[in-house]
This record gives sequence, C-alpha cells and structure tokens, in this order.
Amino acid sequence: MKLSRIVLSVCCIYIMSCQYAISQKDYPIDPVSFVDVKLTDNFWAPRIKINEQITIPIALKHCYTTGRVDNFKKAGGLMPGYFGTDLTFDDTDIYKIIEGMAYSIQTYPNPQLEEQMDTLIYYIGKAQEPDGYLFTARTAGEPGKLHEWVGAKRWEKDPDLSHELYNAGHLYEAAVAHYQATGKRTLLDIAIKNANLLVKDFLIGGLRYEPGHQIVEMALVKMYRVTGTKEYLDLAKYFLDLKGNGERGEYCQSHKPVIEQDEAVGHAVRAVYMYAGMADVAALTGNRDYFKAIDKIWDNVVEKKYYITGGIGARGHGEAFGDNYELPNMSAYCETCAAIGNVYWNHRLFLLHGDSKYYDVIERTLYNGLISGVSLSGDHFFYPNPLESEGQHSRSEWFGCACCPSNICRFMPSIPGYVYAQKENHIYVNLFIESESDIKLNKNDVRISQKTGYPWDGNVSITINPKKSEIFDMLVRVPGWAKNKPVPSELYSYTNPHKENVKLKINGITTNYTISDNGYIAVSRKWKKGDKIDIEFPMEIHRTLADERVEADKGKVSLERGPIVYCLEWPDNKGKVSNAVLKDDVKINSQYEKDKLNGIVSLTMNAESISRDINHNIKEENKLLTAIPYYAWANRGSGEMIVWIPRSADFTRPLPPVTISTKAKVNASKQGGALSKINDGYWPKNSSDRDCPYYSLWPNKGTKEWVEYDFEKTETISEASVYWWDDRPWGGSRVPVWWKVSYLNSNNEWIDVINRNDYQTVIDKVNKVEFEPVETSKIRINFQMEENNSAGIYEIDIK
Repeated sequence: MKLSRIVLSVCCIYIMSCQYAISQKDYPIDPVSFVDVKLTDNFWAPRIKINEQITIPIALKHCYTTGRVDNFKKAGGLMPGYFGTDLTFDDTDIYKIIEGMAYSIQTYPNPQLEEQMDTLIYYIGKAQEPDGYLFTARTAGEPGKLHEWVGAKRWEKDPDLSHELYNAGHLYEAAVAHYQATGKRTLLDIAIKNANLLVKDFLIGGLRYEPGHQIVEMALVKMYRVTGTKEYLDLAKYFLDLKGNGERGEYCQSHKPVIEQDEAVGHAVRAVYMYAGMADVAALTGNRDYFKAIDKIWDNVVEKKYYITGGIGARGHGEAFGDNYELPNMSAYCETCAAIGNVYWNHRLFLLHGDSKYYDVIERTLYNGLISGVSLSGDHFFYPNPLESEGQHSRSEWFGCACCPSNICRFMPSIPGYVYAQKENHIYVNLFIESESDIKLNKNDVRISQKTGYPWDGNVSITINPKKSEIFDMLVRVPGWAKNKPVPSELYSYTNPHKENVKLKINGITTNYTISDNGYIAVSRKWKKGDKIDIEFPMEIHRTLADERVEADKGKVSLERGPIVYCLEWPDNKGKVSNAVLKDDVKINSQYEKDKLNGIVSLTMNAESISRDINHNIKEENKLLTAIPYYAWANRGSGEMIVWIPRSADFTRPLPPVTISTKAKVNASKQGGALSKINDGYWPKNSSDRDCPYYSLWPNKGTKEWVEYDFEKTETISEASVYWWDDRPWGGSRVPVWWKVSYLNSNNEWIDVINRNDYQTVIDKVNKVEFEPVETSKIRINFQMEENNSAGIYEIDIK
C-alpha cells in the first residue's frame, strides 16, 4: 500500500496501520481517510482549492512579514536579533500552516508547497536546543528582558500564559501530518526529541506544571500512534490529571479534576481541545471516568450553551462559555477556533458511540459557524462569529493573534475525512457531499460514489461498487433537521415541523425503512456492483425557536433550510434589517441564485419594517426581505445583520424618529470605531451593553478627544445628552475624566457653552447637560480620557 493511502486527516488519525504495535483498546469505529475521499461537488471542493491556492499562501506571507519565521531564524542563529513578535504562541502559526500544507499536497500535489515546508522545517530544526527544547520566545529572548509571559525557569509559567506546551502540541500535530504526507522524518524527529524532553521533565522528573492552553494532550496521542512510544500516551493522561488544582480556575478548566467536571466552562477553545484529548486517552486506555465526564459536558453544551449557527463560547471576556442559556447575539464570541475544536471533539464522540447526534452537531457547525470564519475569497477572516451586527464587525486580512486563520489552513483540507466511517461490516455515510471514495471493508474493496446538490438539494444518490459481491451494512445518517429536530436537545425547536418523511429507494424501488435509535437507516444486503441507494430529504424552510430561557432570542425566530442557517444582511434589504418583523403567517420562498455569493439558495418573504414617528408612535410598513446563508455574511462590506428575526414589533428595534441629531453628519478626532452609531438613535440598557453598538476610541488612552455634529442648517440648541461606554471591571474603557460642550459661532470660533447644570460622568445612565441657548451649525463634545484607559460613546443627542 502506498504511504499516501494510509494518511489520515488532521482530526482523523485514530486507528492506523504502522510499523509499531499499539494497544488493542481504541475507538470501535474507524474514520475513512480524507485521501480516500475525493470531493467533486460545488460547495466544499472549491473551498479546499481556495485554501490551497489563497489562504495558505496568504497566511505564510503574513508569518514572514510579521516576524514569526524570523523568530525561528533568530533562535537558530541564522540572523541577529531577539524574539520580535507580541505573543509567545506565535510559533504555532507556523506549525499549523505546515500541517495544512502537508494535508493539501495529498489532495493537490504541489512541489512548491513541499519546498516551502522543507525550508520552514530547516529553520525549526535550527531553533531547537540540544536537549530538544523548542520555544523561540525563550531561546531567542533578549537576556534579562524576556517576554513577560516567559518564566525564569522552563515550563513554570505554562499554567499561566507561556504556552510552551501549547506550542509543543501544535509542533507534534504538524510533525505527524508532514511525516504521513511526505514520508520524511525531518519534522517528526524534531518532535520526538521535544516529546522525549517532556517525558523526562514531567513524567519521569515529576514536574507538575499543567498545560494552560490544552492541545498537547491529543497531540501526544497522535505521536503515540505514529511511534508506538507508550510514554507519550501516559504523559497525555498525566497532563489531564493535573487539572483540578484551581490555579487558574475555570478559565483553564482547572477548577476541578477532569473526571469531576460536568459543565463546559472557561475558555472555549482550551475546553474542547481538552475534551478531545480526554476522548483519545479514554479510548486507548478504557478509562470509563473520562467517558462519563465528557458525556456529561457534551449534554451541557448541546442543551444549554450551543448557538443555532453551531458556534460555542458566548463571552468575549475570556473567550469563554457563558452561564447556562446565556447566548447573546451581537456580543456572541463564537471563535472560529472553538468551532473547529468542537468538530474535533464531536467526531471523537461519534467514533466512540456511533450516534448520529454528534454528526448533527458537526454538520451544523461545518455549514454555518465554522466556514463563516473565512471569506468566500479565502483571504479575509473572522475571529469571533457574532449572530447580529450593526456594522461594527468586518473581516480582517490578519490578526495580531492569528490562531483562527492558521487553524482554517489546517482544517479545510481535512473535511473529506468526515464523510464516511466503518466498523466491522458497517459503512457509515455521515455527510452528503458529491464525491468518489475507496473504502477497505474487511478484505473487500468498496468504491462509493455520491451524486448530490447538497446542501441546496436534498436528493442524494449513493452508488456502491464492491470488488466482490458480499453482505454488509450501509448505514445512512438521517440528519436531525430531517426528523424535525434541529439539535439533539430541546434547546431549539421548529414552529413548523416537516409534513413529508424522508424517502428511500433501493435500485429505483421505493423501500420502507426504520430509523434506528442511533439515527441511521441501515440497509443490509448482498451488494453487487452498480447497486444504488437514493434518499430524498425534505428541504422545507424551517422557522426555529429557542428555549424560552434564552433571553436574547425571546419573541424571535431564525430560518433554516436543510443544514443551512440564514440571516438578513443589509445589502439585500435596503441597508436596514434591525427593525424588521417576520410574522408567523408570512410565506417564505426559496430560489437558487448561481451568481450571488458564489451560488446560494436565498429566501424571500413579504415582511415589515418598524419605525417610530416624532411622537414615538409605532409605524409598520411593508418590506420585502431577503435572507442569505449565515456563512456568507460580511463578504460585501460592513453593515447590519441579524440571525434571529423578531416575530412582532414588541421584540424589534424600531427605527427612531428623525431628529437634528440623527440627520447630522458625524466627525471625530479619531475616525473609525463605528462612529456612525453615535447618532443612530439606539440607546443602551447600561454602560457595558454589548448588544447595542457604540463608538470606541480604543486603543487611544489618556488623550483629549472630540466628537462633532454638523447640522443640515443652523439650529438653536440648549441641551446635550451623552451615554458613555464603560466596560469595567475587565475592559480598558471608562467614562472620561471630564467632558464639555462647545459650538461654532458666526466667526468660525469654537466657544464653550454656558452650562446651567454640572457636567456628569456617570455610568449606566444618560449624562445630560443644559446650557444657555446658542445658534450654530456645528457642535462638539470634548472630553479627556483617563490616563490609562480609553473611552467610548453609545449615543449623543442634541436638542
């Protein structure tokens, strides 16, 4: 068998034939390698090609221009200077890109990519210290002036922020990928040397510095599978069992021993990486306590902490899970890396339990909250993936903390490895993607062809061509959404359940079936070449409701069709969607638009827009609304977007009445930062209301600033109201030290108004000042920020 035929994807290297003997304990279900599944569809195959041609080269370019590559060269004595980037985990961006390059060349052979990998590996090898230690922030650090996250001794700050073990984990994953893809040991030998050092210092030496940012645990398992070195598996469990000392608390999932944890808390990416590592160790050791813990945590996520888009992690502070049912929309964090980690974890749980509910999570995440993290062009990215925007969110070319783009680089080529799985004489069909696949089932070779227009079309044709005719089971997953169950819990439900059932044909003959408790239609027969399964999923448009305990979604509905979650976005709806209302009796139509957003099915509906007149009375006007797939938003510029659409005027945000403030042109000493939101007429609930847009002056601190209104004509004014943004205690913005109002007089001079009451700088309320009437066409709010803090403004109203 050629080496490339046994390559398994980034997340699928579970059970493989190699030259080393390993334990017989393992996952009961085997994934089918991504190299054995060739996608030919119009949805995923182009994305994987874009990743290879656009995303990886762009990410690599940024790693050169930002000094990430230079850090290795400096550590290896190949160039002068010291560690020169901001974050101690910047090394991992190189490792993740190498991993993505390695998997990409399996699908699209590319000598240039392979040469680039060889160059990077040479730099990495030079940067490694003689005993195997590899951490450029220390090795290339300026003596006496090491990065603040780097401890005086190796490893001692890993429970905090050094990320030494996190870097090691990504090194191991890249090394395994490179070795499996090319057969070269250059990076694997570097990784083995480093892993042996960890065994020496921790497993043998007894160091008890827990991994602050998890991933080394599941990476060590991959190293064990490739090398057969059992100490790597033992060390993975050792690191997991260090949790529970409380040193960093819930943030690093260190509040309890892992076997006692039953709720998803803390940093979401760290959490799901840890849960995936627990699954790996449990599968290989048979540790039932680990299984019980991650099953309970999974229940907590899908029942109380899972977004309709497949995202996880509600809070920006700490990039963390929130409380149960805490699922805000505009401030939703839903980091792209967390979505990727959630796929890793759920795939492992499927391989353990064989239940389609884990694929319900995988599919929802894949088609919505994961690929939303990269633009359709492959060159702009989201770090958070919110479910509502007033225009303050836009895709970025790169980030200072670039974990998400580099994670996309390595994940996209692995997607074919999620389509099929096998166990004994069972073949699982888990995803519906047009493709050609070769599967070894016992001693038989089985070629499977899928023809489908999924996710836009619910018709799937599966042709089975075994090398020799024999009896085996084809297990076809029935997605939860096709059974009127959007997620495997009661967190979300449909207002309009399907009336049609899934239809099944075997060789053109309509066939009765049952759906097993684990969510599959099992077709068992003696298969011969050319046998065909045709399945038709009802692609009706669903209106989805959230559990009433999800405060942010009360009185609102989201739209779905098949696996796709929809949103309203400004370019399709005359620039405004936040005041829309979709009543329950409105008909929704779908149509395929091949030239829009790389080809989508859009939804249209006759709905309403809500506004207030000058007397603040509600006005309703008819409005044709168009919805697009959520993953495609923010590809046409910044503007309004909502996933959850109000069902009545009581739950929407009516367009405010037109005033001299809302009509004014806005200018400021610092541009950007959602400046246009200062006079949009929307007021917050408090000074840290993340669901209300605000103008931010971050990262400016301690400076004098101003915001100016330019009126359409000269106005007589005598009152100014300001609502300040203040994100204490954790954030860096505070109400200003002082503020005052000035106006432009007839001589083009800025004059301070004569105030009738004192200026207030108070949080959680409108700060209003009255002054002697003045006639002017321009007015300014001047303010002084605190020395070590920035500031922000929700709204300014002038009367």
